[in-house]
Parts: sequence; C-alpha cells; structure tokens
Amino acid sequence: MSSAPRSPTPRPRRMKKDESFLGKLGGTLARKRRAREVSDLQEEGKNAINSPMSPALADVHPEDTQLEENEERTMIDPTSKDDPKFKELVKVLLNWINDVLVEERIIVKQLEEDLYDGQVLQKLLEKLAGCKLNVAEVTQSEIGQKQKLQTVLEAVHDLLRPRGWALRWSVDSIHGKNLVAILHLLVSLAMHFRAPIRLPEHVTVQVVVVRSLITFVNKHLNKLNLEVTELETQFADGVYLVLLMGLLEDYFVPLHNFYLTPESFDQKVHNVSFAFELMLDGGLKKPKARPEDVVNLDLKSTLRVLYNLFTKYKNVE
Repeated sequence: MSSAPRSPTPRPRRMKKDESFLGKLGGTLARKRRAREVSDLQEEGKNAINSPMSPALADVHPEDTQLEENEERTMIDPTSKDDPKFKELVKVLLNWINDVLVEERIIVKQLEEDLYDGQVLQKLLEKLAGCKLNVAEVTQSEIGQKQKLQTVLEAVHDLLRPRGWALRWSVDSIHGKNLVAILHLLVSLAMHFRAPIRLPEHVTVQVVVVRSLITFVNKHLNKLNLEVTELETQFADGVYLVLLMGLLEDYFVPLHNFYLTPESFDQKVHNVSFAFELMLDGGLKKPKARPEDVVNLDLKSTLRVLYNLFTKYKNVE
C-alpha cells in the first residue's frame, strides 16, 4: 500500500468474478445474510402527521402521528420537506408563534434551531396559558437547557393529558432538533389553545430511521466481513464509504486511490471526498453534505449521504 494516494481520476475497473475486496485485503467472503424486503425497510420509516387540523376541532385527538422508537435517531426524507403541505404547515406554525410572541420581540426563523433549547417554548407556553414557569431565564449548558425543557414539557403534559392525547415528543427529541417531534408538539398546542389559524390537513412526513440504513449498509458490507453499528463514527474516515461504493457498483477500487488506515483529518477528508467522486461517477447527485462534516461526526450529514445511496441502490443484491 502506498502512503500517498494518486489522483482518483480514472474510473475504477469492474471486478472480475474471482476478484474481490477480500482477495486484496486478505479476508474471506462472509456468509451471505438474507436481507429484509425493501418494502419492510421503507415501511419502518413511514410516519405521518395526519389529523384534522381545523382550530374548531380542538377535541379531535392528533392521531396517526406515531414516531419510531429511538426517535432522536431519525431524519426527515428531503423530498418530504419539499412537499407543499409540509412547507405550508411549517410556515403557518412559524407565523403563529411569531404573532403570539410579537410583544416579547422574539422572531423565530427555524423551528428546530430556535425551539430546541426551551427558551422560546417557555415564552410561548407562558403567553398562551397566562402562567409563569419557575425556570432560569438563560441557560447555556446542555444540562441547563434540558432541565428547562423538562419543566416546560411537564407543564405542556399537564395541559394535554386530561384530553387523553398521545404525547409524541420527549426532552431528548426536542433538544436533538427532531423537527417531527417539534411539529407534533406545536400542532397539539395550537389545537389545545384553539389557535386562530388553519393548518393544512393530512400532512404526511417520510422519516428515515437509522436502523433501516444500518440494515442496508450491512447487507453489502457483510460481504467483506465488515459490520456497522454506529453510522456517524464508522463512516467518518471514509473507508467504508469507498468500499460500499465499490460493492454497490460492482468494481474494485485500487487501494492507492485512498487511505485504507487514515490517521490524519486530511486523509479522512480525502477518503470521503473520493467516495463522493465515485458517487458522482455512479450517477448520483453531488452530496449536499461536506466531506468535513462527515469526518467531524455530524450524524445528519452522514445520514443524508447514506440515504441517497439507499434510494438508488435499495434493490441491489
């Protein structure tokens, strides 16, 4: 193995039947595991915000809004964010919050970025319920933010529990900037307080569940006796991304084109960048995530990259 990789310009050659990564890396082919049906994978990731949204129907339970377990390990399918109904839901809720808090001189621009620490949620609930919560005004630490969130959400739960509504959020999901959980919370508040707004009906959100993506990548990496349990850490050096692209496109990637055991940050960035080149070569769009974000263990960036691969290669055996 060469320590300095050459330019990965030439297209990697196709693998022959008797040639594999394991032949080059000195391993043996793993036993093929039967993967779950693709439909099962997709079904796991389907969740909906799907309820009558008229403010006059405050007694209607917000049903069909279930989230998967480990909801903090999810992301919204990018195509769902482009759906007109989803955009309208976010816009209406943003305008409502800003109208309620206009006297507080608070302007919310992004739900997940502005509501996660509990500060705005505290002001919103106090204004709507006409109460004062016993919490610290400003909290910078993660522990302090979660303590504030806990207090705010307990107050919300005290309001909603008598109605028997399912509570589809938690301190961790809100603080983790889970937009679906935040939307569930805001829709429930809007309905409870009979907000003078009209929310779009039957907004459906496709949610990508991390464990579905782990099943997908392991289906292929198992062929090399490789196993993934933590997406954000095990893909951060780019090695698995490069190997995965070779498996999905059925070719051998010359080892001098990437660092098999990267040690520095730059070497890891090179690997991820090279994997992105292979994705472009395979007909995928340029990833929106930056290689540096993947290397820095940004889970959302890694999920975006892997979900694009899943979308294109979900039927590849």
